[in-house]
Amino acid sequence: MIVDAAIYKNGHRLEEPFSFDHAHKLKGDPETCVWVGLHEPTKEEFEAARDAFGLHELAVEDAVKAHQRPKLETYGQTLFLVTKPARYVDPVEIIEFGEILLFVDPDFVVAVRHGEASQLVEVRHELEADPERLALGPGSVLHAILNRVVRDYTLVLDALGDDVREVEEEVFSTGGDLERIYRLKQEVMSFQNAAQPLEEPLFRLSTDDFAAIHPSLKPYFRDVHDHLLRVVDRINAFSDMLSSILAANLTQVSLRQNEDMRKISAYVAIAAIPTLLAGIWGMNFTFMPEIDERWGYPLALGIMASVCLFLYSRFKKSGWL
Repeated sequence: MIVDAAIYKNGHRLEEPFSFDHAHKLKGDPETCVWVGLHEPTKEEFEAARDAFGLHELAVEDAVKAHQRPKLETYGQTLFLVTKPARYVDPVEIIEFGEILLFVDPDFVVAVRHGEASQLVEVRHELEADPERLALGPGSVLHAILNRVVRDYTLVLDALGDDVREVEEEVFSTGGDLERIYRLKQEVMSFQNAAQPLEEPLFRLSTDDFAAIHPSLKPYFRDVHDHLLRVVDRINAFSDMLSSILAANLTQVSLRQNEDMRKISAYVAIAAIPTLLAGIWGMNFTFMPEIDERWGYPLALGIMASVCLFLYSRFKKSGWL
């Protein structure tokens, strides 16, 4: 469905009702810019935008189906950019990803959103409050959206970093939760797949010449690209840290298992002594001191207890118990 749609003239929003027919007639006017925002449109709902702006059918198919990796493609003067915004759901420690697919032309911007992690209402309000920047055309909209996506990545990393450090402390204090460590590792890997592929499109936007992007915006795209590089470095650092935490946790588990096995072996050895002696004395010998003499049973029990105590002290001294 269409969330918001407007025509801007010299950076100011026109108050007249929006229509795709009117937007189509304004194509080629350097003073106007059309910005259409759609949320999870069906193919039928997207037809009007496709017909009004002449969008390429392959890009339209990607925009409707979504589930694309971040990428930048060109269809004539129209740029087609895919990016994956993110937000951190702290109670369950998962990163929720959305998808924004952008058609950017010298005359228009069509933003197609999928998921709840990709709201652009604040971006539109910020740009509308800065007509001078919005007057630079669709490239300013593209920059504002990418800047918001990368800024949100930083917020996700800040929240994720708190949980990673908490897990690290747990591993070296209480032993840590293997399931939690593995879950965070999977979230970081998903984050890498969302953020890292965006490096190349942002580099191209900051260096190459595109008709839809005003030359004065290139430094701003370079700034976003620099922020993304720092984000990717932090993600990689978290990934390495979690790998080390996971290895340390598995090592601790292995050590605890070895320690448990030593204890079990020690107790089995101690228990085997009275079993062995009782088995021998239980045989049908002609002379059985425990029957013929009053001191027989106390002596037998004393020998068993002495041997067991001796073994216990040796195992205790060696660290097995």
